[in-house]
Amino acid sequence: MMGRREDGQGQFFYSFDLDEVVPPDHLVRQIDAVLDLSWVHKELAPYYSHTGRPSIDPVLMIRMLLVGYVFAIRSERQICSEVQVNLAYRWFCKLNIEDGLPDHSVFCRARHERFRESNALRRVFEGVVATCIAAGLVGGEAFSVDASLIKADVDKTRRVPGDQPIVWPKAEETSRAVREYLAALDAAYNNQERGDSDGGNSHGGESRRKSPKAVSLTDPQAAWVARPGVDPFFAYHANYLIDNKVGIILDAEGTRTNRTVEIAVAQTMVERVKRRFGLRPQRLAGDTAYGAVKLLKWLIDHKIAPHIPVWDNSARPDGTFSRADFVFDEERNIYTCPGGKELTSTGNIDQGHIVYYRASKRDCSACLLKPKCTTAVARKITRDVDEDIRDRVRALARTEAFQQSRCERKKVEMRFAHMKRILRLDRLRLRGLSGARDEVLLTATAQNLKRLVKLLGRAPPPSAAACPA
Repeated sequence: MMGRREDGQGQFFYSFDLDEVVPPDHLVRQIDAVLDLSWVHKELAPYYSHTGRPSIDPVLMIRMLLVGYVFAIRSERQICSEVQVNLAYRWFCKLNIEDGLPDHSVFCRARHERFRESNALRRVFEGVVATCIAAGLVGGEAFSVDASLIKADVDKTRRVPGDQPIVWPKAEETSRAVREYLAALDAAYNNQERGDSDGGNSHGGESRRKSPKAVSLTDPQAAWVARPGVDPFFAYHANYLIDNKVGIILDAEGTRTNRTVEIAVAQTMVERVKRRFGLRPQRLAGDTAYGAVKLLKWLIDHKIAPHIPVWDNSARPDGTFSRADFVFDEERNIYTCPGGKELTSTGNIDQGHIVYYRASKRDCSACLLKPKCTTAVARKITRDVDEDIRDRVRALARTEAFQQSRCERKKVEMRFAHMKRILRLDRLRLRGLSGARDEVLLTATAQNLKRLVKLLGRAPPPSAAACPA
């Protein structure tokens, strides 16, 4: 017999317990069990007025944001809609069935104001990292660092060449992203006037800042990225520092797309992890982008083995002798060419870090190998003042520990793949550098939370500490 449900809803009162309808194995329950937000009200109290109407509860805002990033809900409007109808999300946000939700516009405005001023999102991230450390999921011996491009939320046709002057509207008439850009320009100009600029190169020389190829009129801090075989686009970098044990993200930072910035933020993240959690790795793995001598020297000075391929562009594609074909005598401070002749240096240092070694015109003129060496009158090669650091790192590349780090570094690439494919952060929704920082930090928090609750139910794998640095 076919059953038929009555259309009328005659019952007036219902006994309903929201806690009973959320399954015990639901992800929101597991995350709630490891999430500590008891500090929020005290931490954010200085950023709120003591008078006026009550604002949105900051704890509610953080929980709603975590729902959005854990479950790949990319829009504030959609987050509010989903929490409105999803009982599990309501339970996680500590809302009753009758409680109303903030309007998405109020939610968005509060997110862009007090949260950025207070640095609350980083505090949430670091709290989750501390929980991962306490749970034994962080080895603290081997880290990996990497960066991944994320497209900016801009129309790339609304751009101008970077070498042309731009007349920006008044500050009160521009968007928040443009105001941030203009404020950053003013700060950089003031630093330069005071002589505080750190220069544009890695050895403290004069600033050699180049004009960008293009500037977005929508989000001027986004960098124009042009690569072979790919349509150019505006983007930011998501930078991750992970522990190699199970891939916990120890630090995350959204930055402009720039090699110098990428190297500098790697140092910043390592130092911040040391300061926040007392962790100093024995080795750091990275790709060739981190193989600049400045970072390599900094790591060795801090007793961290750089398991990073040395960035070296001395090889010649035309088949002529490269610098590797010349033998350096450290005691005599000379190079010997393949023909057995000496290249000497005056000792002068160019650009703060380059030393030139030159052969004599007489030796080069009489040399039968000159066609394979140079078309100039005499051969000249360069050597970095810290080339001995690069040689030490090249020697590390032949060790078994380096090969293990190379395999473990894939875990950071897996974090980026998860970020883009599962959590859908292949394109930013917030504009400006501060928006990129917020999105990267929230995504890293969501990844750590999901990783934490997944691994808490089983014993963590043994630490990969068998490889001496």
